[in-house]
Amino acid sequence: MRDVNAPRVEEALKELHASAAEVRAAQTQWTKMAYSARAPRGLRGLRAVLGSPVSEGTAEFGALSCKVARWRLPYWPELEFEAVAGPGGGVWHQWLVRPGEVRRVGFAELVPWTCVVADVVASFPGAEQREGAAPNHWAVDFSHESRKYRALFVYGLFQGFAPAGRNLADA
Repeated sequence: MRDVNAPRVEEALKELHASAAEVRAAQTQWTKMAYSARAPRGLRGLRAVLGSPVSEGTAEFGALSCKVARWRLPYWPELEFEAVAGPGGGVWHQWLVRPGEVRRVGFAELVPWTCVVADVVASFPGAEQREGAAPNHWAVDFSHESRKYRALFVYGLFQGFAPAGRNLADA
């Protein structure tokens, strides 16, 4: 998320007492595992990294029945990491979600890393979800006081918003 919200990432690293070297080592470890020919794939691969999920089940998407698993992550105790695996076992989607009911937020409460896609969609009538500009990025178009905005999410976690037609970096 450093590419979208670098100042917040720096704050988080200080809170976690993590050095740049530790972050690079963790990224290297993750990359090696994610692209290793011998590493487990799909939900098995996530279990190998994250441990046992707090919940598992199935979800119907049209005629497809998909497996859904969720994990708690220490840095975001109010959220869960959700992965959806298709019939072949491959993970089709993964993001942070709020367990239970969504949290409604006002426009002034749109602070990076405090809400997820469902919170914003539920809070602004007529909001529409969109694909993001990169893998694991998502967007939500919404209106507030007759102005149109686009909220940007990475792994489902709110990063910021900009007036419609402008980039987050320009806002």
